[in-house]
Amino acid sequence: PAMTAYDEILDPLFAGTEFGVAEENLQSRIRGNLLMAIANKFNYLLLSTGNKSEMAVGYCTLYGDMNGGLAVISDVPKTRVYSLCRWLNRHQEIIPETVIKKAPSAELKENQTDQDSLPEYEILDDILFELIENNKSPEEIQHDTDTVWKVWRLLDRAEYKRRQAPPGTKVSAKA
Repeated sequence: PAMTAYDEILDPLFAGTEFGVAEENLQSRIRGNLLMAIANKFNYLLLSTGNKSEMAVGYCTLYGDMNGGLAVISDVPKTRVYSLCRWLNRHQEIIPETVIKKAPSAELKENQTDQDSLPEYEILDDILFELIENNKSPEEIQHDTDTVWKVWRLLDRAEYKRRQAPPGTKVSAKA
């Protein structure tokens, strides 16, 4: 219902344009606003859900999934998040297996996966580790050159988002 209301309000302005990032981000912002309202109402602390991989390359929405007072996994790469989920489930299913097995997605449009825009997380996380924690230049990283430079550009461009993110816990050598 909230997205429908936004669509109706923005229809005169967006008329004749194609569905894109602006509409996708609205969905994240609606969810973020609803969660912030619940947190405010009941005096909860909203935890931001962005992991190190997403935060590094800006695959997150300001005033949307970046909402929160603490970013508890902001220094944990996406592949490690999945490893931790499997570890948590080692004796009993705490996190539904369908969540772990499903392709990562921001779920902002139909059939979207993160890999529509990003390299596979195993590759992305390795490149980010080399750039961030090992302080390597793109030329020194042993992956496809175009992919490395794409990740480097995303990392560089996302600084403005990281500066607006809630504080996070530090668990690596270089958060």
